[in-house]
Amino acid sequence: MRSRSCSRTGCSAPAVVTLTFAYADSTAVLGPLALRAEPGSYDLCAVHGENLSAPRGWEVIRLPDAGVDQGPSTDDLLALAHAVRVAGLGPDVGAAPEPAVSRRKGHLAVIADL
Repeated sequence: MRSRSCSRTGCSAPAVVTLTFAYADSTAVLGPLALRAEPGSYDLCAVHGENLSAPRGWEVIRLPDAGVDQGPSTDDLLALAHAVRVAGLGPDVGAAPEPAVSRRKGHLAVIADL
């Protein structure tokens, strides 16, 4: 298995942490190295992970042991993905109600506003 390099331009150090963003909450999450590179996440070396800063108004969440290279863990990755997903969806995470079909005309249906 080939180790991944830091995502920062010009840095070839091995990646030890993964940075993910929850844009809806203006939050950057720095956690353990993901199992594989994913779109929208950035692998960082120890130096860039330690010196990470966020824009004004953003919060940086550093998960425990994010700076220690313990290798990727499926449990940590799934927990991180779930936390980012829940943070982006807000407190009322539920299925959207089915829209009411009020009238059919041929192959088209009129959807009523809720």
